[in-house]
Amino acid sequence: MEFREITAKTVDEAITKACLEFGISSDNLEIEVVREGTSGFFGIGSKPAIIRVRRKAEEEEFNILEELKKEEQKKEAVRKEPKKEPRKDIKKEPKKEPKKENKEPRKEAVKEPKKEVKKDAPKPPKKENNKPAEKEVVKEAVKESAVKEAPVKKETKQEVKKEEKKPVVRTDEQVAAMKRDAEKFLAGVFKAMELPVNIQIVYDKENDSLDINFDGEDMGILIGKRGQTLDSLQYLTSLVVNKEQENYVRVKLDTEDYRSRRKDTLENLARNIAFKVRKTRKAVVLEPMNPYERRIIHSALQGNKYVETYSEGNEPYRHVVVVYKGR
Repeated sequence: MEFREITAKTVDEAITKACLEFGISSDNLEIEVVREGTSGFFGIGSKPAIIRVRRKAEEEEFNILEELKKEEQKKEAVRKEPKKEPRKDIKKEPKKEPKKENKEPRKEAVKEPKKEVKKDAPKPPKKENNKPAEKEVVKEAVKESAVKEAPVKKETKQEVKKEEKKPVVRTDEQVAAMKRDAEKFLAGVFKAMELPVNIQIVYDKENDSLDINFDGEDMGILIGKRGQTLDSLQYLTSLVVNKEQENYVRVKLDTEDYRSRRKDTLENLARNIAFKVRKTRKAVVLEPMNPYERRIIHSALQGNKYVETYSEGNEPYRHVVVVYKGR
C-alpha cells in the first residue's frame, strides 16, 4: 500500500487526522515524519507539519486470518447440528415408558388393603353401651357418699356453736390473782418511768376481759403516736396476766377515754373512705393498724352496699383495704 502525505499545524494533529481518514488507530499505521511544523515569530514564518502514512501489512494479514476463522466456525456449526437430533429422540423414549408402568401397579396395591380395613372395622359400639352404665354407678356412689357426709357436717357445726356459747367461769381467787399481777407489773413500769399514775382495774364477766384505766398527768406519754405506746403496754400486760391462766383472758388498757375517741375517729374515717371509693371506684389502702383498730373499720363498713373491706400484709404492717363492690 502506498504512503499518503498529510499536513497539519503539528505532528500530533497530522497523526489524528490520518487515523480519522483510515478509520484505524495509530498503532496500525506506519508513520514517517517529513517535516515538523514551526510556529514562527508571532505567526510570521510558520510552516505546517508533513507526515507520510500507510496501513501496516500485518493488519491486512490479520484481517484475512479472521475471515478464514469465521468461515471455519460456520462449517463446524453446520456439522454439529445433525448430531443433536438423534440424542434427543433417544432420551425421550426410554424415560417415559418405565415411569408409566411403575405408577399403575402401585395405585392398585394401595387401594386394595384400604377397602378391606374399612369393612372389618365396625366393632366399637360395645364400649359405648358400657359407658352409661359406669357413669350411673359412679353417680349413685357419689350421691350415697354425699348423703352420708351431710349429717356429719351439721352435727359438727352445732357442737362448735355449743362450745363457743359456754362462758368461762373464773373464781374470785383467779380474778384477784390477775389483778395483782397486772398492777404489780404496771406499777414497776411507771416507777421506772418516774410517772405518778393511778391504776384502776375492773374485771368484766360478760366479755371475760380485764379493763385497766390510768389517771394522772402527762398521759400523752403513755398513749404515744397513734396509741402505739399504749398498745405495747397492753400486749406486755396481757402476757404477764395470761402466764398462769388456763383460759385466755383479754386485757384492755385505756387512759383519758383514748379508746372511745379513737373508735369515733376510725368510724368517721371509714365512712369518708367509703364515700371516696364509691365516687372514684378505686381501692384505698389504709395505714397499718393493730387488730383492734382494723376490727373497728370492718364493723363500721360491714353493712355498706357499695364497698367491702379486707385485711392484707403481715404484722406490724397489716392494713385494711377498702374496695368498690362494682354494682
